[in-house]
Amino acid sequence: MRGIGRFLLLAPLCALAACVAAPPPAQPPGPEADSCNAAPFRGLVGQPRAVLDRMILPAGTRIIGPRDAVTMDYRADRMNFEIGENGRIAKIGCY
Repeated sequence: MRGIGRFLLLAPLCALAACVAAPPPAQPPGPEADSCNAAPFRGLVGQPRAVLDRMILPAGTRIIGPRDAVTMDYRADRMNFEIGENGRIAKIGCY
């Protein structure tokens, strides 16, 4: 009977331990983080997409058109230029 008594005492404790909330998943840095050195390019927002053709951009930089398919992998060191429907640079970010 001693084994059953211990079980009856420990079972609720184990069940309670399982109810502890998991920590929230880590979030990627927000847009204010400049892990891809995009700051010098921020002044290009609103400019025509064609200005990028005349520039030397860091390796791995993506120029994303309004209907382009892109991978969803997060890379903090990768600069991305998003082009709007109007053909102008709409957003520059590190992701």
